[in-house]
Amino acid sequence: MNPIVLIPSRMASTRLPGKPLADIHGRAMILHVLDRAREAGIGPVAVACGDPEIAAAVRADGGAAVLTDPSLPRGSDRVQAALAVLDPQGRHDVVVNLQGDLPTIPPDYLRTVLAPLADPAIDIATLVAPIATEEETNSPSVVKAAVAFDGGRAVSPALYFSRAAIPAGDGPRWHHIGIYAFRRQALARFVALPESPLERRESLEQLRALEAGMRIACARVDHAPFGVDTPADLERARAELAPNRHA
Repeated sequence: MNPIVLIPSRMASTRLPGKPLADIHGRAMILHVLDRAREAGIGPVAVACGDPEIAAAVRADGGAAVLTDPSLPRGSDRVQAALAVLDPQGRHDVVVNLQGDLPTIPPDYLRTVLAPLADPAIDIATLVAPIATEEETNSPSVVKAAVAFDGGRAVSPALYFSRAAIPAGDGPRWHHIGIYAFRRQALARFVALPESPLERRESLEQLRALEAGMRIACARVDHAPFGVDTPADLERARAELAPNRHA
C-alpha cells in the first residue's frame, strides 16, 4: 500500500463557527490534526480546504493545502477533489480520510485503519471502539456499528451503521470513529454514487457504500477520540492537549 492522508476542512459550522482555526495552545485546531497525521508516518499529508483562510494557516505552518470548491457537499467529495490535484498520476492507491475536528486522535489509529485493507475484498476500512456507557449507547450523536469480533479478531466486516442502539440483545456495542481508508478506486466510485435512501434517513454517508454493495470492514481500537463540535468540546481538547498534562 502507498497511502496518502487527506484532511477535509471548512469553516462552516453552526455549533462552533470557524472551528478549524479555533486556538488550542497557540495553534489552530486544524494544525493539531495535521500534527497527528504527520506523527503517524504512513504517507504524505494534506488538507482539503473549503476556505482560503484554512489554506493560509496550513501553508504558513509548512503544510500542504488544496483549496477545493466550497459548494462541495461532503468531506469525501473534498478529499476526492484534492486527490485529483495532488496525485493525478495515481501513485497513491489508498486514501485516508481524516476528519478535521479530531485533534486528539492517537497517531497509531491512522496506522490501524489500514489493517482491514490487507483483505483485497475490502473496499473501505474504518475504526470502532467499545461503547462503555448507557449515555453513549443512547446518544444519537454517537454512531454505532453492527460488527462482531468473534474469536478475538481485530478486524471484522461492518454490517450496518446507525444512530440507534444496535445491535439488540446482550453483548458489546461499538462506537464508530470517523476515519476511513479508501482504496482509490472505491473512493472514486463512492463519490460518484447518488445519495441513498438509508443515508438520507440516518444522515450517515457510509450507508451509501453499503447500499451499493461495497464492503466496509472495521478495525477495533481501545477508545473513541472525541470530535470538536461545540465550545465545551473545544475546552476539553485544550485540557487534553495541555503541554503539562502528561508532565
